[in-house]
Amino acid sequence: MTEAAIQATIGAMKAAAQAEGTNAGAAAGGAPIPGAHAAVFLDIDGTLIHFADRPDAVHIDAALCELLERIRESTGGALALISGRSIDDIDALFSPARFAAAGQHGSERRSADGTMHFHAPLAPRLAAHASTLRRLAQAHEGLLLEEKGTSLALHYRNAPHAAQLAEREVRRVVELLGDDFELQAGKFVLEVKPSGKDKGTAIAEFMAEPPFAGRSPVFVGDDLTDELGFDLVNRIGGETVKVGTGPTRARWRLGNADDVRRWLADFAARAPAPDARRQST
Repeated sequence: MTEAAIQATIGAMKAAAQAEGTNAGAAAGGAPIPGAHAAVFLDIDGTLIHFADRPDAVHIDAALCELLERIRESTGGALALISGRSIDDIDALFSPARFAAAGQHGSERRSADGTMHFHAPLAPRLAAHASTLRRLAQAHEGLLLEEKGTSLALHYRNAPHAAQLAEREVRRVVELLGDDFELQAGKFVLEVKPSGKDKGTAIAEFMAEPPFAGRSPVFVGDDLTDELGFDLVNRIGGETVKVGTGPTRARWRLGNADDVRRWLADFAARAPAPDARRQST
């Protein structure tokens, strides 16, 4: 990734942080309930669940899993989780439920039929540079490094004073890795991930295969990392929902993860029962 591209990404992150608290870009007051032929794509952290101090401190309750399973059934299987977490981590969170999913911002993906898709095998190159960020996290209390396999995530939620230091070191690692990797900024996190894959490409790949193909996409997310997904879904005529405050390309807005759950429950309540859906097709 070039220095110019890195600076552009960092600039976008800072602009989003400065604008936090504004209501630009999305309609306030909720989001429309999806129709019967929706394909539903959901971010996890900050969208389905509230953020925690550490990624491993969150919990998925049985009621949320049951709600997602009801929506998956009512949409003929057209529900997928789109996350920066690895698919292994997603499965552990939602166990015993198992959903179609894109992990590590699209670097890995599991189709609805269970087929796994992986980006280019760049993990060995990434591992060679992980030690730099590992030492940084060990030396500064509050920094946390996630090593996900094909990506690295340096969290500074518990060390906001170290944001500039984290930015500088992550940028240096991306420069050393070259064009095969890029920087992805999020809420109190800086990620090093393979270039060319993101939440938008993941949704596009899902939309090209059953049971998503031919349906109207709906994507709900909360972070800067979700904006590429919003772009893709807007371009193909779907609905996009930003969770929380801040500028966005999404068309609609929900306040927080609790609002998302109520919105999903309303969707599930209005959706036709599976037997009725099959009779109408």
